[in-house]
Amino acid sequence: MLIFGESEIRYLESLDAAARARALSLALMLDFPCVLITGGFNPPSELLLEAERAKLPVLKTAVVTPTAIAKLTSILEDTLAERTVMHAVLMDILGLGVLIVGESGIGKSECALDLIVRGHRLVADDTVEIRRRAETILIGTCPELTRHHMELRGLGLINVKDLFGIASTRSSKRVELVVQLERWDPTREYERLGLDDDFYEILALRVPFIRMPVAPGRNIAILVEVSARNQLLRSRGHHAARTFADRLERTLRQSALSPPGEDEEDEELEPGGSR
Repeated sequence: MLIFGESEIRYLESLDAAARARALSLALMLDFPCVLITGGFNPPSELLLEAERAKLPVLKTAVVTPTAIAKLTSILEDTLAERTVMHAVLMDILGLGVLIVGESGIGKSECALDLIVRGHRLVADDTVEIRRRAETILIGTCPELTRHHMELRGLGLINVKDLFGIASTRSSKRVELVVQLERWDPTREYERLGLDDDFYEILALRVPFIRMPVAPGRNIAILVEVSARNQLLRSRGHHAARTFADRLERTLRQSALSPPGEDEEDEELEPGGSR
């Protein structure tokens, strides 16, 4: 988009009519969709003539150039952003955007409902539209048709906003953690310590990822909430599993360096130093 602000208009006014027409003719030969006049300035007659010849619309706004550029950049980034649609549930848990994925019928909506009852906020159920902004940001939203609604097997459609109030929902949220619900497989080895970081790829961006096995007796909503709390701590540099592993390694190293029999002698000493 070609933008003419105060500086550009003043420059054109400093040229004679022939030079002004020639400069505008060359500028409007480039391939762009329209011309925007900012600051409420009136476009020179030569600009209107050359734009008519080039079949380019001329738009005018009273907004100053820096503000207009910022607003246009934001609108274009949002409109032209790469997008995808996922079968999932997006929740705002303690300010962290958690995308819950898994096969149909695994219990994503029931888990989300339990989280809502615990005070967290629903962004989208069943269908989540995700768009990529900038280089590292994924924004999830809900389609307008299904916004605030949730489908529960045996109960049908419910309106979360009407049932739990406006504070139980929000329109969009950044995706910062993916939790995959999957049926418990007794033959499979699941993560026990959490030392290694896993990632889930969405629109060529990697998002922290957790596999959550579903089995009778496991409160999935609480586990997802704890996962969000743990991810918040990790993002601030507090990694519980690695801290424990480091402490264990130091303890083992100190034990290996201690002289043999030293611990046994200490145990034989009674209070006061007598044997």
